[in-house]
Amino acid sequence: MRDIDMSTKYNPTAVEAGRYDNWQSKKLFAPESNQEIQGNEPEPYSIVIPPPNVTGKLHLGHAWDTTLQDMIIRQKRMQGFDTLWLPGMDHAGIATQAKVEQRLRGEGISRYDLGREKFVTQVWDWKNEYAATIKQQWGKMGLSLDFDRERFTLDEGLNKAVNKVFIDLYNKGLIYRGEYIINWDPQARTALSDIEVIYQDDEGAFYHVKYPFTDGTTFNGKNYIEIATTRPETMFGDVAVAVHPSDERYKDLIGKTVMVPLVGREIPIIADEYVEKDFGTGMVKITPAHDPNDFQVGNRHDLERINTMTEDGHLNEHAGKYNGMERFEARKAIVADLEAGDYMLKVDPIVHSVGHSERTGVPVESRLSTQWFVKMAPLAKQILDMQQNEDEKVEFVPARFEDTFTHWMENIRDWVISRQLWWGHQIPAWYKNKGTADEEIYVGTEAPEGDGWERDPDVLDTWFSSALWPFSTMGWPEKMDGDFARYYPTNTLVTGYDIIFFWVARMMFQGKEFTGQRPFKNVLIHGLIRDGEGRKMSKSLGNGVDPMDVIEKYGADALRWFLATGSTPGQDVRFTYDKMDAAWNFINKIWNASRYVIMNLAEDTPSQLPDLDKLTLADQWILARLNTTVADVTRNFDKFEFGEAGRSLYNFIWNDFADWYIEMTKETLNGDGDKAPVQQTLAYVLDQTLRLLQPIMPFVTEAIWQEMPDQAGKNADFAITRYPVVHDKLTNDAAETAFKSLQDLIVAVRNIRSEANAPMSTAIDLLIKTNDDNLIRIFNDNADYINRFAHPKSLTIAADVQAPDLAMSQVITGAEIYVPLAELIDIDDEIARLEGETKKFSGEVKRAQGKLSNEKFVNAAPEAVVAAEREKLADWQAKLAATQERLTSLRSAK
Repeated sequence: MRDIDMSTKYNPTAVEAGRYDNWQSKKLFAPESNQEIQGNEPEPYSIVIPPPNVTGKLHLGHAWDTTLQDMIIRQKRMQGFDTLWLPGMDHAGIATQAKVEQRLRGEGISRYDLGREKFVTQVWDWKNEYAATIKQQWGKMGLSLDFDRERFTLDEGLNKAVNKVFIDLYNKGLIYRGEYIINWDPQARTALSDIEVIYQDDEGAFYHVKYPFTDGTTFNGKNYIEIATTRPETMFGDVAVAVHPSDERYKDLIGKTVMVPLVGREIPIIADEYVEKDFGTGMVKITPAHDPNDFQVGNRHDLERINTMTEDGHLNEHAGKYNGMERFEARKAIVADLEAGDYMLKVDPIVHSVGHSERTGVPVESRLSTQWFVKMAPLAKQILDMQQNEDEKVEFVPARFEDTFTHWMENIRDWVISRQLWWGHQIPAWYKNKGTADEEIYVGTEAPEGDGWERDPDVLDTWFSSALWPFSTMGWPEKMDGDFARYYPTNTLVTGYDIIFFWVARMMFQGKEFTGQRPFKNVLIHGLIRDGEGRKMSKSLGNGVDPMDVIEKYGADALRWFLATGSTPGQDVRFTYDKMDAAWNFINKIWNASRYVIMNLAEDTPSQLPDLDKLTLADQWILARLNTTVADVTRNFDKFEFGEAGRSLYNFIWNDFADWYIEMTKETLNGDGDKAPVQQTLAYVLDQTLRLLQPIMPFVTEAIWQEMPDQAGKNADFAITRYPVVHDKLTNDAAETAFKSLQDLIVAVRNIRSEANAPMSTAIDLLIKTNDDNLIRIFNDNADYINRFAHPKSLTIAADVQAPDLAMSQVITGAEIYVPLAELIDIDDEIARLEGETKKFSGEVKRAQGKLSNEKFVNAAPEAVVAAEREKLADWQAKLAATQERLTSLRSAK
């Protein structure tokens, strides 16, 4: 045996140490470095990484997302594509600013104490700290990124792209500034888009309040109307009460006026179809500055808009004595005063859905505010039209997510893009005489000539810049002849279903609008990582898992294997440490099998396809199985069915290669004959298997591959080797069929031994009855294998074998197997076993007959499928007949 530098047990720490730094030092992942495997005219294949937020460390969801991308790009690189996987990170606007402000609060200061410039410097320090951590984590996971092209959503090049997009959309009339009801985060003091609001059930109440008539009117014997509200603190902004125009109950009240309690302001009763007659009392108070529906009602009736709340969630001067009170403290005081003033009719506790800020978690306010908006209808239509064109459309995988995307785009609202933050792309707009009747607005990167211009202090929604990510990162709009011309549109976007609206949709309409093309050809949607109980991982539940901790214990390759093969596209995956144990065990199996193979190769054994004329049945079979596995894995990778690809690899490596073929080679390797053909077969199969695994397990496969005789000591780069391809000459149905018969025979004898409690050390008489000449030839030609794996003291293979009276038997396709074990078995037990076999075979025959008697199946199914079903029926019938015959014989003997 050869001496090799491989431990007796897989040690991921030792395997992975220094390997990633070596890859990066050689720039293996830059497109320019892969010319040897690309050929003369390589086809480009590009992916841009979904940029993680620089708000903290990466979580398991990031690990899953990037593992899938790395697998795709590694395989394409090995297949000779001109590959680019572009890395980068997102400044994340409100999310990052909220983190830094939280840190500052711990120090007893706020951003206002620092001022804008010093605060932004603090955020840059945060960014640099966490960006360095994220890059280290990417390295731990083995991601084959081209760091020479790394981008950040706030770098200079992207800022130029953002400004151009804003200015162009403004000049086209697709960006406008207006006063509307928007979602407001009182803690971050900024506007939010609709999809930055997360709804959750909160405990609350319906407060039923008297609104007295101002002119002595009575209704149903009462001098007031009843209004129910969940937010009494907004009543200071009430400007009307509305009823439905066709509601007969209230037709005589329209035009009357009532008084707002605790305020003493007179407001009218109006009619508007917005009101639902059958909901509650059929009367609603109208507060245009604090509710989006009320805002629309107010516009229709030219009502005043009274904003009663400050930016940080306190009541203002319009709230009278409650001025300066925090909103929820004010609610308690207002409710107490309503009860004391005999205005409160009743309080009904409820649980209702309340919007919370995705970033800070605080309840969101609907607030009247002047903001910048993108007019979405024309942009959405452009994308919906694009999706109807097969040559232009973005393919969603799974396809069902296109329906989700389309529904949202068809019902889209204008997008509020301004944020009252200091961290982000500052809006390229300038004002003169802001807030006066003489206000002027100019949109551009520099202020117009003349004095008095001040820049808009707000920044853009972080999704505005990340929507440009696929093309702004490649040099658009300044360098159109470099990466942009070569790699755009990108090929595949990998992302979770939770940001289809946030990011995928926005990239699509911005990409189409500014490049005239889709930004990517495919969108691979994956699910969420959940814990073993199916719960979403969160800090509040304490069930989060740090991927770096998993890597520390099991290695990056084990984590990647679990993430790659744990689910189908679009589905969630559950993380458990049992699954990680199984992943590590699989790699350990690969390690040990590889170690055995490499130790048994000659110093000059090449990893090349051997001479097919010199191969045994086992050699031919394993090459055919390898060929099938290459086809299966490649096909499933192309469909993004990585779980199916993983199953093919697992079954081939564990069952075919390790448990069967390697065991069968020991007869030759331990003998005195010519070992070269089997050694070369072993080397070739191992080499090709490692290549198939490399996109999923880049560390361990390279470590093993570099120990192969033709690679040892060369420090060769496995990442840029050629990916396996299907070879027609290795397709060998005859070898697979023949070897399957041999396997069935060996498994049958093992089953007999197990049932009879006869260990392998006990030699047995083995009789094989078959009238199939081909099967007789196969068994005779491979008698060495039968001797090794069945351990017979005598072997009889013939058509005229007489079944012993007292023997155990198994029926396989084309043959009956008998092991005379009179002293080891009980004839009654054997009869009972055969009765069970008869029942099983009868069931299979009945099932197959039922299927073939179904005219719909026979007429509709492909001819090959029907033929295969007929073959199965014949096989089951033969097994049933043989078992029944044997059962009759035993009963007679008894």
